[in-house]
Parts: sequence; C-alpha cells; structure tokens
Amino acid sequence: MHIVILGAGLAGITSAWECLRDGHQVTVLDRAEAPADLTSRANAGLIAPGHAFAWASPSVPRIMLRSLWRNDQAIRYRPSANPRQWRWLTQFLLQCTAQRARINTLRKTRLCQYSQSRLHTVAGETDFHYDRNTGGLIYFYRSNRSFAAAAIKSEILSSAGVKIEILDQQQVIDRDPGLADARDAIAGALFVPTDESGDAQTFTDALANCCRDRGAEVQMQTEITGFSKEDNRVSAVNTNRGPVTGDLFVVALGVFSPTLSRQLGFSLPIYPVKGYSVTLPAGEPHLLPRFGGVDEDNLLAYCPMGNRLRITATAEIGGYSTNHRPGDFRVMLAKAQALMPRAAEFSKPDYWAGLRPMTPTGLPLIGRSHWPNVWLNTGHGHMGWTMSCGSARILADLIAGQNPQIPLDGMDPATMRIT
Repeated sequence: MHIVILGAGLAGITSAWECLRDGHQVTVLDRAEAPADLTSRANAGLIAPGHAFAWASPSVPRIMLRSLWRNDQAIRYRPSANPRQWRWLTQFLLQCTAQRARINTLRKTRLCQYSQSRLHTVAGETDFHYDRNTGGLIYFYRSNRSFAAAAIKSEILSSAGVKIEILDQQQVIDRDPGLADARDAIAGALFVPTDESGDAQTFTDALANCCRDRGAEVQMQTEITGFSKEDNRVSAVNTNRGPVTGDLFVVALGVFSPTLSRQLGFSLPIYPVKGYSVTLPAGEPHLLPRFGGVDEDNLLAYCPMGNRLRITATAEIGGYSTNHRPGDFRVMLAKAQALMPRAAEFSKPDYWAGLRPMTPTGLPLIGRSHWPNVWLNTGHGHMGWTMSCGSARILADLIAGQNPQIPLDGMDPATMRIT
C-alpha cells in the first residue's frame, strides 16, 4: 500500500519509519526546508514520562489570568479575535479540574512510557547519534512547600509505574555536580532515573535519511494546498509541485493539521501554544549539568546536548506567529544564569520560538478520520518528542488492523470532538 504522510516533523517521520517497517511504500510531504524544522527544531530535548502531568489543571486558570498583566508567568494568555482560540480555550478550561487532570495525566504517562520503549527500539535499529543522554532527569523545587506538594502530586505517576526518587538538597548536588551553583535555590528534587534526553531535530533528520535508505520519498519544500476526492475517498494531495496520489493519507502537520482537515469537512481541537528556547555554546571551561531537568517553580527546562546547553520556558496561548525579540528571553535567561552561571556561554544565545500543537487534554489524536483513507497522528503538544515513536507504532498497528499495545483512551478521533 502507498501511504502519503503529510508532515515531516517528529510525528510524520516516525510514522514513515513504522510504515516502512510494515512493508508499505511511503511518501512524506512538507513545506519546510528540513525535517522537524518547525515545532521540534530547538525544543526542550527531554524524553520525560516522569514529567507527563497534564497542563490543564486547577491552578492554570489563575496563572493565565495573572499573565494578562504580568510577563513572568509560566503560562501566558494572549487574547485573540480568532474564534478558534476561544473554542479551544473553552475546551481547555473544562479540563482544568482535579479529576480531569488526574485522568489526562495517567493517560499521558501510559503513552509516554510506551513511546520511550519504542524509541529504544528505533534507536537500536538505526544506531545513529542524536546527543542522547541517559541516566535520568532532575525535577527540582525552590521551596519546601512546593517540594512537599510535588511529592504528593507525583503519586499519580508512581501509581502508573514511574520510578521516582526523592532527593534532598545535598543529594541533588551529589547526583549532578553541575547544579552546585544552584545549591541555595534548591529545596529538594524528584529524580526519575529512567527519563532521558536528546536532540529531537538531529534524531528526526537522521531517521528521515534512514527512511530514504529504505526507499521512502521525502519531499521537502513541498506545500500542500488541498485534496482531490473521488467516491468518498481522497485520491490525491494537491501541492505546489503537482498532485501526489496514494492509497492512504496520514495528517501529521502539527498546528497546521486543522487547516487541512477543514478542507475535508471536519475541524480538530488543536491550537498553537508558543514556546521559547535558547541554545548556548559550552566548552571545556564550563560546568554543564550532567542531566537535564526542570526548575519546577519557574517551569524552566534545561538540557545538556553535547557541547551545548538548551534552555526552554513559557507556554504562550496566543496565535500562529513565531516572531520573537531578545527581550522575550530576558526573564528565562536571567533565571537560568542565576542557577548555573558557569554552565555555558550566556553572552552567545541562539534564540528560537516554536508552536506546540496542543489539544485541550494534552493527548494526541491517533486513528482514522471519518474519511476511510485519511488517518491522523497529530496534536502531541509539549511532549511530542517523548510521545512520537509510540504514537507512530500505534498508527501503524491500526492501519494494519491490529490492536495497539496500549489502550487509545482519550486519543481515538472517533471519540473526540472533531466535527
């Protein structure tokens, strides 16, 4: 069967790999110059089942409200006249209850754990380098109050089988001497020894080359403009280079998936949530942290990547613009430099902003749409790197008519509001 995959990000390329493994002919289409050039080009890099908490939680509405007049909030709301934002926001706020947060967290954790196991399979099959760093991630807290609350909250993940170690201040420094300068800011931490990190764009680009080696056609700089339909099926994708025919089509276009789906008569509950990152060079004189992790009280993530340090922060619910200015990074850089002043060359920042394709629950949509030969693998939000390999295998199993290895609770398009 000829499968045409729309999107060459993490979701699209991992889907291509799994479909190739199952013996299909695969074509991948994307308007970008290189794979994973939009959402994942400079993402946090953390592969983190131990951080699979749902964003929609009881505390979030207050944070969003404060963000209207304060620029230092971890989640910012920027009102838009776009009715799609209001519809999405209404659905998101309905998920901000303790009960829904627990359900969504457990479902995300299950997908993340399965996906990490699939990542290990893919890494073993390909054996390419992507600045992989195993051995755990550290999630630290600045106050005894937030640390105590986190220990209780983490019981949700522990109940799902995530191994979590509770570390006091000295144990954090012993585990990662790269955090020595942050000693006075750390009250304690949760350490997840099975979490890991790596460069998502390097991984995706290398996997795309492996797909090409297996016979896939990966067409970059190819803009998708619409569909040709015949007998209640999609017969071709129309592009700026002409039509591309296929037997089955997979929508894996992240934040742009709703744009294409509307041409097929349905909308997707996906809206962009903007994230900011800075990548800093690090050399011999610097004290890079051994592990990646998160300053939980500021939702500031950090990740060593070879001779670089990646810092990410902020979830901005605004619109589709990726524009940014140095001032947008001032708060996160100041906080990072105060924590680990010797970790990297802070005078040489490489700024980036990307759009996370968020659903209200934080769970992706994986499965068949109401068109018999159009499938979805999209909406992975802030954990696309962690969820990608498992989501791709689930998609391939469904296409093959096989039951996935984990339940599809909360991810099946047939049960979601996609009218």
